[in-house]
Amino acid sequence: MLTVALPKGALLQESIELFQSIGLDFSAFLAPGNRQLQIADPTGQAQGLLVRAQDVPVYVEYGQAQLGIVGYDVLREKQPNVAQLVDLQFGYCRMSVAVPQNSAYRSARQLPPHSRVASKFVHCAHDYFYGQLDLPVEIITLYGSVELGPITGMSEAIVDLVSSGRTLKENGLVELEVLYESTARLVAHPLSYRLDIDSTRQWVQSVKAQLGQTESLEQG
Repeated sequence: MLTVALPKGALLQESIELFQSIGLDFSAFLAPGNRQLQIADPTGQAQGLLVRAQDVPVYVEYGQAQLGIVGYDVLREKQPNVAQLVDLQFGYCRMSVAVPQNSAYRSARQLPPHSRVASKFVHCAHDYFYGQLDLPVEIITLYGSVELGPITGMSEAIVDLVSSGRTLKENGLVELEVLYESTARLVAHPLSYRLDIDSTRQWVQSVKAQLGQTESLEQG
């Protein structure tokens, strides 16, 4: 039986709708008061796992799920050993550097060496500042509202996901740079995909057909 890891949060509704469009129904996860973390599709062809978005690639990498849906931002941060197959074209956001509106800095390159940058995306921030800009900074790991870093004076800047930009604006912050754009991606366990375990390839092809795509991003 095919197992699919589905992300809690903002991507869940559209993920479920996508699978419904190819004949797999995991909508029970959306039922009011649902506490189940594993459900079977009514057709008996697949089961779904409801997990934190950051854990989707873990379940796929270790073979507990053949397929999963996760944001590109998570893939960039965690760099898991999974096959990234389809850009699902929903869940758009961007990874950005932001500073207070009254900051003297108007580009990331203007930040002084050893400035403090708050982020929950530590590897992405490190790759950007050390790899692309060759600018040494102190990266402060936060797991909550990183906007508080500059507000409290703990950091000069943040690296965080931005969707509409409303949260930044309401907290007196402004974007300086966009590191990359992110959308939801369909990922697969590489061996399951290559060997077509539980008809993994068939389901991937169904997703691509639904989206009008013919090529995979990569096959792992």
